[in-house]
Amino acid sequence: MKKILVIGGGSFGTALSVLLSEKGHYCFLWEHNEEYRKRLREDRENKNFLEGVKFNNNIEIIDDYNEKALEADMILLATPTQFIRTIIRNMIKLNENKIIVNVAKGLEIGTLKRISQIIDEELKEKKYHYVLLAGPTHAEEIAKNMPSAIVSVCKNEEIAKEVQNTFNTDSLRVYTGTDVVGSELAGALKNCLAIVAGISDGLGYGDNTKAALMTRGINEMAIISEFFGADKKTFMGLTGFGDLVVTCTSKHSRNRFLGEELGRGKKLEDIIKTQKMVSEGATTIKALYDIIIKNNLRAPIFIELYSILYDGKSTDTITKSLMNRNLRAEF
Repeated sequence: MKKILVIGGGSFGTALSVLLSEKGHYCFLWEHNEEYRKRLREDRENKNFLEGVKFNNNIEIIDDYNEKALEADMILLATPTQFIRTIIRNMIKLNENKIIVNVAKGLEIGTLKRISQIIDEELKEKKYHYVLLAGPTHAEEIAKNMPSAIVSVCKNEEIAKEVQNTFNTDSLRVYTGTDVVGSELAGALKNCLAIVAGISDGLGYGDNTKAALMTRGINEMAIISEFFGADKKTFMGLTGFGDLVVTCTSKHSRNRFLGEELGRGKKLEDIIKTQKMVSEGATTIKALYDIIIKNNLRAPIFIELYSILYDGKSTDTITKSLMNRNLRAEF
């Protein structure tokens, strides 16, 4: 049995806590909102996101994650990207060679950093192992033990295998990988692309349109990621194509839903006010746009998304902008 500190009481942090606890591991679950934390402790379930999924006795709701950072064998980060630097910086009680497993997907606004880079900057004087757990996995389905697959990604293959064995169950098949850069970028960028797919849905377009956007979109993802040294084949795997498919097509996807509401004519700020969970793509695109412009990368779909979200461009114009560009070869 392992002791695992889970930081983040949202849908995915809760779902993985339930999965790990049912496997026999002991989870310390921390949520930053005090009132929400109190409800989790009293209700023994997450009524906000996973109502009906009960906690067993292997899940302990805690008030101070620093106190458990030393005791835990692993730390699981399940919190929005923009909060991770602060959380790690405040984690003053951290012993050597700790395994830090991250399930968040995004880029930090301002620094344009990936999550592994953020953690490395904050823990530069400490030895630790960073693992990204990523793939086409909706929390709602993980919690219901629906068959799913995910990848444990780490530069150290032995550590990747340790996390693989910790999380693998009869309903969650865990593979291993070593391309941290490609997997992190794929996870961050697909959230942006899901918003575009949602806009297509909101505008009333069909399967042809979404297939074209997803296919050309993953090409843009690969161009950007290869620029940073990622392995191209990563985008054909679970952390690339797999995660893209589920995020762009699913009713559970908050990024796709945000795009759909935009396509129906609603304002970004009004949509965000009604969402319980953060749509990472809406913040990631700010950092991504800066990367694209700074490095002169070819990514017209992502540029159009930024223009819609933050330059006031109408969603009605996205079709003309993308369809009337100069003709070119596919590859």
